Amino acid sequence: MSDFNEFDQATRTELEATAFRRLLSHLDDNKDVQNIDLMILADFCRNCLSKWLVSAAEERGERLDYEAAREYVYKMPYSEWKAHYQGTATPEQLAALDARQAKKSGQE
Repeated sequence: MSDFNEFDQATRTELEATAFRRLLSHLDDNKDVQNIDLMILADFCRNCLSKWLVSAAEERGERLDYEAAREYVYKMPYSEWKAHYQGTATPEQLAALDARQAKKSGQE
């Protein structure tokens, strides 16, 4: 069995890309998992993934439109996903997100 760092760069990139696509597929299969829940538990959401794609493109000297990145992540236009799958955040979710943000910034 190999250590991940023992793979050549091309193999590592392929493995990372495959895992990322699987993550996107998993999120698509679990649309009931709300972005706010992801933010509370993991400090990232689907929009973060979209922003990271835009940043990765910029690092390579490429331009990627944020809305195009979101459509890739959500597998549909964000407005459509939002209308069909995004619920209204509950007061408890908002409080939990505020608490997470406060803890993160050291304002507990």
